[in-house]
Order: sequence, then structure tokens, then C-alpha cells
Amino acid sequence: MTVFQKPIRIYFSPEKKLHESLRNILGFYPLNIHLYKLAFRHSSAAQQIKKGVKDSNERLEFLGDSIIGTVVAEYLFKKFPYKDEGFLTKMRSKMVSRNQHNQIALKLGLNKFIETDDRVGSKPSSINGDAYEALVGAIYLDKGYTTAQQFILKRIINIHLDIDELETKEIDFKSKFIEWAQKEKKAFTFETLIDAAVSPDKQFTIRLIVDNEAVGKAQHYSKKRAEQLAAEDACERLLLNY
Repeated sequence: MTVFQKPIRIYFSPEKKLHESLRNILGFYPLNIHLYKLAFRHSSAAQQIKKGVKDSNERLEFLGDSIIGTVVAEYLFKKFPYKDEGFLTKMRSKMVSRNQHNQIALKLGLNKFIETDDRVGSKPSSINGDAYEALVGAIYLDKGYTTAQQFILKRIINIHLDIDELETKEIDFKSKFIEWAQKEKKAFTFETLIDAAVSPDKQFTIRLIVDNEAVGKAQHYSKKRAEQLAAEDACERLLLNY
């Protein structure tokens, strides 16, 4: 049986429609459909399963983000054998940026599957990209690293990313934000909400404040990377073109 042939179990599954939709996106039928449902469950719609832990897509998002970063790093290492570490780092940042992941999620149509609580107010701008990262995490747990790798290479990079265009496109979100703030005469600061030294998951939480208003927030194991992500979040919220 090929990956495109429908397993008999799906004919009797209450999630038959989701199975079919995912097969069109992934190129294969999921084994554990519950992983994929979890990948699309935003924290606003999640239930607490243990003190401080909800059955949301956040853990899968963490896993998927790491896998995407690894696959992209290997891809760039092989594609550009004569480029230095600085070039590879910049290219990886462009390929795995929050904005890029949001765009990929929309191209795949993942926004149609995301489960949220409509009673909650505004949703984070990264909600679609987070679902994409969680989806990759679900693929990894369901089918293994090789399948997740092939999904990223064949169905994301080969189809949805123009590497030549990205190579010539310069994006430094922190510099871009600072340039905008100076031009508009805006007072701003990158505030460390949680230091990695005291964080349970060893991540920095950075908030970007403009004129006493929070416009961006992000977490990362690197403080510099967290500031970049917070600036990217701010650029997206402020509708700065990039």
C-alpha cells in the first residue's frame, strides 16, 4: 500500500474528513490523528491537564521549531558549501522567521484547522506560524524524523520558498524597528520580563515597549534572538513592510 492509498481504518474514523484534508497537505495519511488535532489547538481553547500545563499545541510547537531549524540548517549547509557561518545563519533566520512561518501556514491553509476560544479577545499574530511548527512536531512524533524532513524539504522549501530571492533579501528586524522608531521619534526599550537564569525552561522573555505600550513579545534561549523575535513581532503588529 502506498502513502496515497486510504487505510481501511479511515473509512470508519469519525475524523475521516480531517484525515483526507491532512493527506492533501502532507502527502500521507496520519497514523495518530490526535497528535494533529493537538497541533491545531491554541492555548485559548485548551484544558488544563496538570498544574501549569494545558493540552495545547505549545509543546509540539517547541519540538517542531527545533526540527525545522535542524532541517533548514542541513539544507543550507549542503546547498551553499562555500559560504561562511555568518551567511548560513542569516539565511536560516530568513527561512524560519515568524513572518515566514505565518505565510507558510496560510499557504498550506492551516488557519482553517486552528481551534481557538472565540470568547478570548485578540489572538497573537504568530498563531498560524505556531500551528505550522506544531504540525511539524506532530509529523515527527507520528512518522519519524525522515518523514518530517521530507515534508519540510519537498512540500515547504521546494514549493513555498524562493531561495534565490531570500538570498538577496536583507531582514534585520531589530535594526528595522530601531530605524522606524528613530524616524518617528518614538521612545522604546527592550525589557527583559524573565531572565533565562530563573526561567523554568531556561528561556529569556523579552517585551518591546514603545511609548509605554507593549508592541512585541518573544521567548528564546538566546537573549539576542529573543530581541530579534520581539522586534519582528512589533514590525508585524505595526504593519511595517518587509
